[in-house]
Amino acid sequence: METTTAAPWRAPRFWLFLQVLARGVVGLLARLRVTGDVPDELRRGPLILAANHVNPFDPVVLTAACRVRRIAPRIMATGGVFRAPIVGSAMRASGHIRVDRRTPHAGLALEHAAAAVTHGSVVLVYPEGRMGLDPGMWPERGKTGTARLAFASGATVVPVAQWGAHEVLPYAAPRGMLRAVGRAIVRRPVIRVHFGPPVDLSGIDPASPGAAARATDAIIEALTVNLVPLRTDEPERPRYVDPTRPTETRRQHRRRPDQS
Repeated sequence: METTTAAPWRAPRFWLFLQVLARGVVGLLARLRVTGDVPDELRRGPLILAANHVNPFDPVVLTAACRVRRIAPRIMATGGVFRAPIVGSAMRASGHIRVDRRTPHAGLALEHAAAAVTHGSVVLVYPEGRMGLDPGMWPERGKTGTARLAFASGATVVPVAQWGAHEVLPYAAPRGMLRAVGRAIVRRPVIRVHFGPPVDLSGIDPASPGAAARATDAIIEALTVNLVPLRTDEPERPRYVDPTRPTETRRQHRRRPDQS
């Protein structure tokens, strides 16, 4: 994609305020541990942060973790979030990127994200394309959108592995949310977020057949590898099992963490 003379994107003050607020909310409900970092030369973009998606609470966790690391990313989120009365207005005011899945406009999200990254933004994406349903809560086989965004923009991809948000809110939230929040305030579970080293996609020719699929596998693999140290005492299945969370195996990532 050709570069332009457009001014680099700057995070709105409202979004910076929400990051501070998220840090406070997470601190009330859990003990946040952030490790790893983003190279200084990538901190203000262009950059793609690729995170695993485990729970409805983890966007708040990632917002707080990015605040800790002084990063203000634009988040790619489903159109349903933007249609919500209050949250949608906040998402639009913060400059986040809407993804209308399964509609004729779905492809526009990639164009908007690629333009945002090319103009210097940090964009946060979920390469799995949904909250993962793997029985062990390991990253699922991904969708190719993140890889295609990396190819279109030429931006570096940094994996952001996270673990523990499932102990704060149930999958079925808002059902059961009040009880879960009360339990979290008392127990204050540990939530870990790790910014890993950039994913090496240099050996993949974007024009070659299957390039997006291979790059997607590399991104999901990087997430899996960086997640392993965050859950060393839970190598197969999570210690805390959310009874509202369904599971399925059809999108399991073929490489298991015990093969590291």
